[in-house]
Amino acid sequence: MFKYSFCNLVWFKEELSKSVDRLARFGYDAIDLYGEPSAYKNDEVRQILKNNGLVVSSICALYSNERDLAHPDPKVRKNAQEYVKSVIDMAAEVGALTLGIAPTACMKTEPLASPEDELKWAVEGIQQAAELAETHGIKLVFEAWNRYEHYWLNRVDQCLELMKQVDRKNVGVMGDVFHMNIEETSVADALRNAGSNLLNIHLADSNRAAPGVGHFDFVPVMQALKDINYQGYVSYEILPAAANPFGVLEKGVGEEWLDQYAEQCITHIKNIEKSLLQNTLTI
Repeated sequence: MFKYSFCNLVWFKEELSKSVDRLARFGYDAIDLYGEPSAYKNDEVRQILKNNGLVVSSICALYSNERDLAHPDPKVRKNAQEYVKSVIDMAAEVGALTLGIAPTACMKTEPLASPEDELKWAVEGIQQAAELAETHGIKLVFEAWNRYEHYWLNRVDQCLELMKQVDRKNVGVMGDVFHMNIEETSVADALRNAGSNLLNIHLADSNRAAPGVGHFDFVPVMQALKDINYQGYVSYEILPAAANPFGVLEKGVGEEWLDQYAEQCITHIKNIEKSLLQNTLTI
């Protein structure tokens, strides 16, 4: 049986108590919090989760131009390192198991320095973050973003290669099938290749809405997770289909993005999980 979580980035303007109540009603096990520590009071987060029987599966850290671990300006790199530290502190306070770490900024589609320098700066910053995270029992994960959002890590095998270069035991990778559907030859094979290094996964359909709304086939994905004995949370990160989804989120999302999609996410994938289990029993 898989454990299910939901990233509240799409609901970031909503009171956390409402979001957590919704997830509890639909049978989720956890929430994946968006990574803006100043948006939360950690003691309140813990109480809200306790009241609803949920935990924090992960922190979805946000890497902007001002939070770039591979930037040629040392001040920007330092700002990124301080941001990562603040998210690690938040993760420790709310009991998160993993948090996302990116070598450079989201929406940065070309380097600002030589590949050698950017790699050196990123690895140094990530190693520092990993060492701090390890003291709290937290794992860092690289997520591959598609080529239109990121120039560096576009495929899971590239995340695995960077993981080896960072060389810290609490660093792994995650998959996001929305991005993987664009970049991977086979999403399922990429997940199998990650194996035990896969520590988190985000699900969304081809249009980044709830599974079942687009045309993506989730059966091979769930079979691959079953094949590798995936132990992490199956988390949903759904966002509006826009060049700048964050601009849309600022204005607020439609009603379907609340209860309707939250229920559809978990129902659609649990039905696949049930079908896979029945096939196994039949065999």
